Amino acid sequence: MEFSSKLLENAVNEMAQLPGIGKRTALRLVLHLLRQPREQSFLLAGAIKKVREEINFCKSCHNISDKDLCEICTNPMRKKELICVVEDIRDVMAIESTGIFKGLYHVLGGKISPMDGIGPQDLKIDSLITKAKSGDIKELIFAMSPTMEGDTTNFYTFKQLQGLNIATSTIARGIAAGNELEYTDEITLGRSIIDRVPFEASLKL
Repeated sequence: MEFSSKLLENAVNEMAQLPGIGKRTALRLVLHLLRQPREQSFLLAGAIKKVREEINFCKSCHNISDKDLCEICTNPMRKKELICVVEDIRDVMAIESTGIFKGLYHVLGGKISPMDGIGPQDLKIDSLITKAKSGDIKELIFAMSPTMEGDTTNFYTFKQLQGLNIATSTIARGIAAGNELEYTDEITLGRSIIDRVPFEASLKL
């Protein structure tokens, strides 16, 4: 791809680093920004700079937050004794979009994947176990994507909870095996939470 401007080429190369964005799409986006009023581009650049400099992660659930604790954790209407364990912040957004779940979350920040060099020590599992030992939690819902890595993470975490008086359940398998949670439609995802099953029962499936 030939560029008449080094500045344009640099902008396209940076844009193309975003997931799902190829060089042609990046070029289209950059040219679109150039056609817009200058102030609009500055607002976008400012928003990106601000989110990188000022964004926080909730000290309790590890979700993205503007403050030390996110709005979900500080919401008095949420069920503090019910925790939904998810892989990623995008999964929180997917579940919240269903309007079904009224508990809190715990974002692990990934899933166990030896092939990618990711082990339990790289995830937020220890803080989950500490939270579980506090005695305030009655049920943990494992809502990892139904992939081999997701199942491995569920099982490892479940084993760490042995001996604690906490119910463990997993979302129902209305979600096809191998699918990522964030791409599941809201109705199926909401139903899978309502129809969750005890985790030990899922090991026999």
